[in-house]
Amino acid sequence: MPSPTLLPRAQSRNSTEGEFELTSQTTVSTHPALLQPALRLQERLRAATGLVLPLTVDDDGSRDQGRGIRFDLDTELEPEAFDLQVTPATVRVSASEARGGHWAMQTLLQLFPPAIHRHSPARGMRWAAPATHVRDAPRFGWRGAMLDVVRHFTPAREVRRFIDLLAMHRLNTLHLHLTDDQGWRIAIDRYPLLTEIGGWRPESQVGATHGSPGDGRPHGGFYTQDDIREIVSYAADRGVTVIPEIELPGHAQAAVAAYPHLGVGQNAPAAPWTKWGINPAVFNAEETTIDFLTNVLDEVIDLFPSEYVCIGGDECPKVQWREDPRTQERMRELGLHDEEQLQSWFIGRIAEHLRSRGKKPLGWDEILEGGLVPGASVLSWRGRVGALAAARAGHDVVACPEDTVYLDYRESALPTEPIPVGTVTTLETVYSFDPVPAELDAAEARHVLGGQANLWTEHIDSARGLDYRAFPRLCAVAEALWTDGERDFDEFEPRLIEHLARLDAAGVEYRHPDGPRPWQQRPGVEGRPSSVEESAAHLAAITANIG
Repeated sequence: MPSPTLLPRAQSRNSTEGEFELTSQTTVSTHPALLQPALRLQERLRAATGLVLPLTVDDDGSRDQGRGIRFDLDTELEPEAFDLQVTPATVRVSASEARGGHWAMQTLLQLFPPAIHRHSPARGMRWAAPATHVRDAPRFGWRGAMLDVVRHFTPAREVRRFIDLLAMHRLNTLHLHLTDDQGWRIAIDRYPLLTEIGGWRPESQVGATHGSPGDGRPHGGFYTQDDIREIVSYAADRGVTVIPEIELPGHAQAAVAAYPHLGVGQNAPAAPWTKWGINPAVFNAEETTIDFLTNVLDEVIDLFPSEYVCIGGDECPKVQWREDPRTQERMRELGLHDEEQLQSWFIGRIAEHLRSRGKKPLGWDEILEGGLVPGASVLSWRGRVGALAAARAGHDVVACPEDTVYLDYRESALPTEPIPVGTVTTLETVYSFDPVPAELDAAEARHVLGGQANLWTEHIDSARGLDYRAFPRLCAVAEALWTDGERDFDEFEPRLIEHLARLDAAGVEYRHPDGPRPWQQRPGVEGRPSSVEESAAHLAAITANIG
């Protein structure tokens, strides 16, 4: 049988003769440390094939009958690394911890027909994987995506679906942007008005240009703390860590609308902002506001076991601070010379509290302004400058440059693109992503933890829109962050075309490489292909050619 290609590409793969066939007699067994990936495999196989494969757990494989699928613990392997051996009789997965088992499981699924990614059984199919030996390990420990759930709220079920798609591509980090000017999306028991008032806005801007009108429709929503616990647990069971972001000291209008005493001066907004862009609202620098934010973060910390907590720090306008007499007085009390130092002081106070709770503070690269906060890690989004400065100063970096991996940006200059926002960021541009600036020496480069793609949702108001913006470019991000060594887009592209059949089976409404499908285009704009039927026929042909 033809051997399917893998995405991300494997570090080492050797094919042998024969194939492993799934039948009703196939069993799954696992070491206790690898129970979660074994359970996920059992669930996925049942969903797609209808086969109910029995699962046993034991330390040494003594109950393994010699046939079937076995997950073994191998402490000699690096974290997230795995060894996958498929023979006509058995499948053997070896990993040192659960995440490696998850990535081996996802690799195994790619060896089966694409329909293995369906959410309902594909009856009458023969389920076989070619015999092969894969040894693999990721280049970076941080491989992720940021999802903005503020500009347009993403229901918890869709967040879970997005987590499944991250795990399918061996991405291990979901950065959730939870608060901003346009809304507050996480319930805080001590401050219920954050969601009662801050979670809802009267309308939303339509379009990306200055002066764009509003749609006249209220928008909002938030996650209860039980929702958050479920999302975090769901992600952990799939090898994905969820990192929360609470924005400060700017992007604060939703919070200030809920609790006006947090703002600067007497003109507190009545509701979250209805526009896109940078809003002048900031938190004031009073001790009571610092206390408020540390109380909020204490509840956030209790919900998210992640090592990092993001505290934003980006795009903080200084006008309100500069024009407010009380803020200027406060700066003199603190011995600060300008508003940049005030921002650094503010972030430093919050970061100090996070460290006291055993968390590592993370912020966008604006936190470099006014002096980098001790112990803070940097999300470098404005090109490579932030990554260079932070790494050379001995601070860890997550690369997410705007010109390369902002996936809410349009993929082409075609007039049929749904919202022509941002610079053109093609699939090939995304595939060229390298988190490590060439100017760094080896010691400095070790501070680059990895990278992530960012999905801001001003113009993403549905799961279909998220699919269209994220895929297939997120597939390119996944390979760029997983695979070490040289990359060749001409070699990647045919593997991606093959991979599209897996996305089809998973129900992902991705942007086709030829351009937007008719139902994805801007209203009133004609494009190619000329009909839904032609597009469906084209995708069917691709699937048929893959086999």
